[in-house]
Amino acid sequence: MLLSDQAGTTAAAKIPRPATLRESVIEAIQELIVSGQLKPGQHLVESELAALLGVSRQPVREALQQLSGEGWVDLHPGQGAFVHVPTLEEADQLLAVRTLLETESARLAAQYAGEEGVRRLRTLCAQGIAAVKSDDVDGAVALNSELHALVTDLSGNRVLAELAAQVARRVRWYHTPVARQRGMASWDEHTALIDAIEAGDERRAAKIMREHTEHTRASYMEQRGTEPVEPAPKPVRRRRPRQLGGAG
Repeated sequence: MLLSDQAGTTAAAKIPRPATLRESVIEAIQELIVSGQLKPGQHLVESELAALLGVSRQPVREALQQLSGEGWVDLHPGQGAFVHVPTLEEADQLLAVRTLLETESARLAAQYAGEEGVRRLRTLCAQGIAAVKSDDVDGAVALNSELHALVTDLSGNRVLAELAAQVARRVRWYHTPVARQRGMASWDEHTALIDAIEAGDERRAAKIMREHTEHTRASYMEQRGTEPVEPAPKPVRRRRPRQLGGAG
């Protein structure tokens, strides 16, 4: 199909490309890591992952290679693949960037959200509170991500939304271990944030979001300090077999 723009230039319309098997496997493994079903430092056995996902070992091997390049998996020659163990520094840096992005998102959302946007935020917040009350940690984490994504979407800034989306999944990975610890306090902060957005109070919305994301950052750093994660084992040096006979 060909389309013409206002200048009369003819261009081909982009056709949605279905996900390849490798992309689907990458997505599935990422979700297993983010949800905590695969723990930091855990050994990833190709045959076990293949059986779990119902695929052959080849797409799993390819997926692990790509995930290694993206910082989700560590590959150790002679030992295999392990779920990456985030350092305190990299976690702190990413959560700091998240604070900057979402603080601005909240400020802009207070300008542009409108009645419908506020209604959608309150619906998600009510669902999140219900999830916390029923001790549905996975549900609360997912709803937390949805609410933050919606705030960014309501900012009306597409570049900001794209940047926030790039860090969102890793933020969810860091948030999952502290979701129960944050509990209802997190959703009380969400409620206050939505009140500020509804009132069109940009400064207050930005302040609440900044403090809210800093609370999550502090909780994660505290949790990592009291419950250190075992690092993946170091590669073992393999001795070369001794050659028989003298040197030629």
